[in-house]
Amino acid sequence: MSAFVVKGDIFYCKSLSETVSVKDGYVVCIDGRSAGVFEVLPEKFASLSIHDYSGKLVIPGLCDLHIHAPQYSFRGTGMDLELLDWLSRYTFPEEVKYADTDYAYRAYSIFADDMKKSATTRVSVFATVHCEATHILAELLEKSGLYGFIGPVSMDREAPQKLCVPAPEGITELDNWIDENLCYNEHFLPIVTPRFVPCCSDELLRGLAEIRRKYALAVQSHLSENPSEIELVRTLCPYAEFYGDVYHKNELFGVDKKGNSFKTVMAHCVHSTDAEIRLMAENGVFMAHCPASNANLSSGIAPVRKMLENGVKVGLGTDVAGGHSKSVLRAVTDAVQISKLYNCLVDNNAKPLSFSESFYLATKGGGEFFGNVGSFEELYEFDAVVVDDSCYKTVCEQSVAERVEKFAYLSGENINLTAKYVQGNRIM
Repeated sequence: MSAFVVKGDIFYCKSLSETVSVKDGYVVCIDGRSAGVFEVLPEKFASLSIHDYSGKLVIPGLCDLHIHAPQYSFRGTGMDLELLDWLSRYTFPEEVKYADTDYAYRAYSIFADDMKKSATTRVSVFATVHCEATHILAELLEKSGLYGFIGPVSMDREAPQKLCVPAPEGITELDNWIDENLCYNEHFLPIVTPRFVPCCSDELLRGLAEIRRKYALAVQSHLSENPSEIELVRTLCPYAEFYGDVYHKNELFGVDKKGNSFKTVMAHCVHSTDAEIRLMAENGVFMAHCPASNANLSSGIAPVRKMLENGVKVGLGTDVAGGHSKSVLRAVTDAVQISKLYNCLVDNNAKPLSFSESFYLATKGGGEFFGNVGSFEELYEFDAVVVDDSCYKTVCEQSVAERVEKFAYLSGENINLTAKYVQGNRIM
């Protein structure tokens, strides 16, 4: 049995409205799962080794529901463009390069190393159409100690020819890649990844649904991100009542025609209709809220409060490189700020997110997509990061919760990471 205790200033969420702060507290890990948080260590745990981080913040590992690994190399550029132009000028030309496995190895090595050094512990990753390059990425992420999902992107239209793989060929390649990945990788599971409806024919979507059923996989894609994208979907799929209905009719939207449910996460959902929101809630589809990307690519302001009030499961995504930072803490603070703009400019009745609510989305809210993840409650998988906030000098007396908020706003990408645990394993 592997068991130990982490001591420090602990902060985590039990729900969207309930947080727990314990100064000089103890969180116990037994066989990769939390055994609870305590102000005084119970006698039954007294013999366990203590990892003493007194004076430092101990928070759950952060969950990134949406990131593009091949875009990491050019993050922070092209931020003055809208989505479809940005894809044409930056994303597609860059992704073509991943046919070269040497290039892929160099680029993905940087990505995997930087992700390991971040506060992120769980991540759902988009790769490119190149299965060999995606295998390299999977191996690098496997070695990093992180956990999550990874999928080669599927696409067969509305993109450069070098990135379009005809449906039958693409499905066969994906089938082979999944079969191999399931044999070799333990921490990163395959996930079915149609890029988005404009790039996927109905034939391809139906084939992906068959692959999903065959291996009982999850699904990730984009939804209702940008007005020009939505108009293109209307033109390409006139049979659909709304954007998400295309995925739904092709059995890639949380529930198949037999009523069997499966994990699905859709990024953005900025312009989701009421009918689309209802279907997301009914089918258990997660929304990956990507506030930085939505602003950078002129997509708009996502109705996060409306999603939550209608029963949609919501987590956060960095969406690198539409988003310019890999920091989920940055996504937390961006989500708060963007929700205030939504309240001011779109709907005065939509209450802005509080910091603790946004922190919940980054931990337990998004963590549900990965399992019992994102909290220090008993039996949750033990993902934790320990950070040193002592560099932010102040004469004020601040609570643990106030220090977490201050750290999130001031730390940027370069956090003072002291330790990092994923499923009870210390990887940093």
